[in-house]
Formats: sequence, structure tokens, C-alpha cells
Amino acid sequence: MGFTLWFTGLSGAGKSTLSMHVYLEIRRRMLKAELLDGDLIRTNFSSELGFSREHRDLNVRRIGFISHLLNKNGVNSVVAAIAPFEEARQQNRTLLDNYVEIWCKCPLEVVESRDVKGLYARARAGEIKAFTGITSPYEEPVGADIVCETDKETVTVSVRNILEWLEDRDFLPKVENCKRRDYSKHDEESWRQRLAELGYAKQR
Repeated sequence: MGFTLWFTGLSGAGKSTLSMHVYLEIRRRMLKAELLDGDLIRTNFSSELGFSREHRDLNVRRIGFISHLLNKNGVNSVVAAIAPFEEARQQNRTLLDNYVEIWCKCPLEVVESRDVKGLYARARAGEIKAFTGITSPYEEPVGADIVCETDKETVTVSVRNILEWLEDRDFLPKVENCKRRDYSKHDEESWRQRLAELGYAKQR
């Protein structure tokens, strides 16, 4: 039985960055894993959904079910998705036997200052409707297993804390106790580029 790591938090809080680092390390330790990026899943499994609460929860349910299927077959799932509502996140915990919720905690003013895509500015200007943190709520997790304060911690510190938590609870073998292989971000991006060329992902 595999496990699911679910990175939740506001847009710009560090979910994609941390999940990628942790996912790569899982692969390097010779474990089966898949990275389920929120944008990639929406494109291929939930493109008909909008951003109402009902549709957001349905999207989270779909990702949770995909994770369940992966876990049942021994594949670990690493998810980077906002999942703004507590009820949907609790549903994940009920469905998934080995569910680890990782809250990328970061104040709104900080994620807005990082706004490299200009999404918060567009939401403030009314160009994006139902944007989490501005015109749609983000319910802070009440029982996250791991909290990464990404406005205070470096990526290195956050990743180390996550890996140590997983090692201490036997989700991951310690580095000194396992074989390792080379697996880099370049390997993952090559695969993503192939998906983009075939129309399954956005070009980066």
C-alpha cells in the first residue's frame, strides 16, 4: 500500500516547489511515485469544471480517487493542489489509508508579493473570478500533519523537515539504508515537455 502526500496552501505558497523536491527524492530512493500537479489534473480530468465550491471539491475528490488507485497498487502519490476547503481535505483523510497533509503556510501579503504570474493582481482587478484568498476563501487546515512556514523557512529546510517526518514514521527508508538512483528535475521536465507536445499539458 502506497501513501499520498498532499501539499495544500494558497497560490504562490510553495506547493509546486516543495512537492517537486520531495517527489524527486522519493524516486531517488527507488520507490514508485507519481506527481499529481493540480494544473495538469485539471487539464486532463476536470477541464469541464469551474471554480465554484462544488466544482473545487469535485476536483479534489477526483485527485483523491486517482491517488487511492495509485496507492492501492503500491504507487505513492505526491499532490500539489490548493484544496481550499477543510471538508474535502477530510474526505481525503477518510478515503486514503496513508494520507499525509502538508500545509504550505504563507501569509496572503507574502504570496501576493511573489505574484510572478500576476494572478493576484488580476483577481484584485476583477479579471479573475472566485480566486482563492481574494474572492474565494481558503480554509486553513486544522489538523495538517506537517506545516511548512514558507515565508520563514528556506526550501532546503522545508524539504528536510518533510523527509525527516516521513523517515521517522517509516514512510521513507533512511538514505543510509536504501539504494539510490539518479533522477533529476530535468528527467521530469522532459516527460512534461512530451505531454505538452501532445496537448496534455501547457507549454512552459
